[in-house]
Amino acid sequence: MNQTKYVFVTGGVASSLGKGIISASLGNLLKARGFRVAIQKLDPYINVDPGTLNPYEHGECYVTEDGAETDLDLGHYERFLNDPTSMRNNVTTGKIYKSVIEKERRGDFLGKTVQVIPHITDEIQYWIKTLAKNGNYDFVITEIGGTVGDIESLPYIEAVRQMKWELDDRCVSIHLTLVPYLKAAGELKTKPTQHSVKTLLEQGLQPDIIVCRTELDLDNSIKRKIALFCNVSETAVIQSIDADTIYRVPLQMRDEGLDIEVLKKTKCTNYPEPDMKEWKDFLNRLDNPKHEVNVALVGKYTELKDAYKSILEAFTHAGATQLCNVNVHRISSELFEENNPEDLLAGMDAVLVAPGFGERGIEGKINTIKYVRENNIPFLGICLGMQCAVIEFARNVIGMKGAHSTEINPNAECPVIDIMEMQKKIAGLGGTMRLGNYDCHLIDGTVAHSVYNEDNIKERHRHRYEFNNDYKNDFLNKGMIFSGINEKDNLVEIIELPNHPWFVGVQFHPEYKSTVLSPHPLFVGFIKAAIENKNK
Repeated sequence: MNQTKYVFVTGGVASSLGKGIISASLGNLLKARGFRVAIQKLDPYINVDPGTLNPYEHGECYVTEDGAETDLDLGHYERFLNDPTSMRNNVTTGKIYKSVIEKERRGDFLGKTVQVIPHITDEIQYWIKTLAKNGNYDFVITEIGGTVGDIESLPYIEAVRQMKWELDDRCVSIHLTLVPYLKAAGELKTKPTQHSVKTLLEQGLQPDIIVCRTELDLDNSIKRKIALFCNVSETAVIQSIDADTIYRVPLQMRDEGLDIEVLKKTKCTNYPEPDMKEWKDFLNRLDNPKHEVNVALVGKYTELKDAYKSILEAFTHAGATQLCNVNVHRISSELFEENNPEDLLAGMDAVLVAPGFGERGIEGKINTIKYVRENNIPFLGICLGMQCAVIEFARNVIGMKGAHSTEINPNAECPVIDIMEMQKKIAGLGGTMRLGNYDCHLIDGTVAHSVYNEDNIKERHRHRYEFNNDYKNDFLNKGMIFSGINEKDNLVEIIELPNHPWFVGVQFHPEYKSTVLSPHPLFVGFIKAAIENKNK
């Protein structure tokens, strides 16, 4: 293919219908046919990025290799395509307006009045086309956040309308809607879809394909009705029925012919059948487990599933490699401040202490780690979870009763976790300074080296506080191993306890790199340890 094709995915009726999963599934199918595919997310909110958004507001903040703090849907894109994303794959209204205002201040517009059309819409198109240009892709799939009818989405819809007018059959518009089932009437209702498409038409955009999220199968009469009233072909009405796992959606979309419709409408010919063997193998392992383990995820946002989205998906990937069904029990760390860990962790085969920021629930995490350390329960601590393991060890093994992190207690008697010297002079970055990929050297003979089976790795970070090397010898003398080191800045990346079945803490976020086809080795090792612990 000589010219990039553009696919736009919009949503209507309600949010959270699964635009990200539909986008990722389409990308998965096109890539399986041999096309070069990229997916990006356009978010209408005015925040520059989700880095400073509360997880209760936005769910997980996903971090790319180049250090961009992005929408959690980019995690789906990576997990489904097995390709890394970058800052170009997530654009917000905040970024768009910030860029346009900076151009105006520089005088780039030569004194002209700056307006939504053409300046904002041109900037949106620039970001869409830049992704295609930099990656030399056959297809760029662009998901537009929010729902049609939202005021903040209007410039994005207008930008898509302009691109469709300019590029004609190189652009396809997919609209995801809800076809609800009314139990009292015993019927599936198409009116919400019709009204959603009507709203889209009022904004100048005719969808080419309508994907209908539904609890029940749509019969041909319903598809025909939607096609008639929404001005699309009958084959362009695609059913997206609820699935037991998001990883089944690509096969559902293949069976419904979503990728075929896109290829037809973009005038693509002579394309091969999709090679879905590895994907089917993964689903087969997922559907036929031989083991089952219970894992506690201890954190401060446990009532919000999306706050730990990448961790939950990494458990799925790792569990499938071991033919293991992983039951994740999300337990608030605050409960461990006043309750007996033995009661809260009864029946758990392993414990993961989650990342996070702030003071709430910290002592509960420390109490959890003390219990799993003393009772030989497999443990994985991520970012703040690793830092809590350092604090717990300092207090209860070394005897530093005043050990803490200066993030929580700036006047800690023993600041075993402290802000990096190089970061003390940096301000205005939302408190998350060390972002993206950093090198880590693994020490031979350690758990970390055995699970990675490599000497040097790269992992993604999102933090500001580090292990304080002033206390390194105190920890070494009491048996803690520093199995991963960033040699450039002499920073501790991984800690271990050798006289424990599996006790590992990592400063980075391994969950960000786990995909269906490349499960993260740390999660695989952790699940292996959980299985062994249960069998023991």
